[in-house]
Amino acid sequence: MQPIELERNHSDRPRIGLTMGDPAGVGPELVLRALQDPLCNDLQQLVVFGSAAVLHRCREQLGWSVDDDIVVVPFKQWQAARQDPPRDRPLIVDLDNLDAAHLQPGKVSREAGRASFEYIDAAIEAFQVGRIDAITTAPICKEAWQLAGYNYPGHTELFAERSGAKKWCMMQYSKAITCTFVTVHCGYADVPKLLNPERVADTIRLTDQALRSLRRRKPRLVVLGLNPHAGEHGLFGYGEEENLIAPAVVAAQAEGLQVEGPVPPDAAFLPARRETTDGYVCMYHDQGHIPVKALAFDTAVK
Repeated sequence: MQPIELERNHSDRPRIGLTMGDPAGVGPELVLRALQDPLCNDLQQLVVFGSAAVLHRCREQLGWSVDDDIVVVPFKQWQAARQDPPRDRPLIVDLDNLDAAHLQPGKVSREAGRASFEYIDAAIEAFQVGRIDAITTAPICKEAWQLAGYNYPGHTELFAERSGAKKWCMMQYSKAITCTFVTVHCGYADVPKLLNPERVADTIRLTDQALRSLRRRKPRLVVLGLNPHAGEHGLFGYGEEENLIAPAVVAAQAEGLQVEGPVPPDAAFLPARRETTDGYVCMYHDQGHIPVKALAFDTAVK
């Protein structure tokens, strides 16, 4: 089957910032794959924030060829430019911020953590001044960030801080399944301590708002319980469903949102339930990440 050819005026294509992720990880390979993808490059202009030397080394190691039309711009030149390059070709903004020759693939290091953080920092700055229209991120190494002194659990918390968002949550969206999270990067022992009716209700509202904008209709939401069988009326847990989750659901229903719960997590993702659910509000990281990655690993976006 031949790929569908889409005609689009290059001047009106969105400009998408793509951060290279950890230079010792899979990020450089993913970036090269994106640069090779005809459909990906027809729909938008990719602006890669990363290291040209690392990408060149990765390309040689894999034996891949990449389009010679790609423009490489040193980061300082990009910062000083009064006019952005045309949108007709992919662009690499080269931060040149580590020694690619001595980089060890697969090894966690402070240098790689610092470099990957700087790629994201540069992309956020470019977005905030209107030079790119959105940001897509290749994977980072959270351990490397910590070694480099960046005490963020992940991308989500950094974007929330830099955007000045007072209320935010993580969403993993796909046509097959969509999940949001009341808590994200924390230990399981901390989850009950972080739950409260206001935080759960805020996550329900944010989920409703996001899905309305994406699907143009009132979404049907399911809020999951924390404990097995959603607590079984207090039999399991310490009343989290009755005291922390249910009041938030009632408050959201009073505001006109189409939401139910708390629902037992083990039965929430059955096919019949998924057919009538637009979004799941999950209490913790793996409660939603596991079904999303099982059902939509290649299609979900965060």
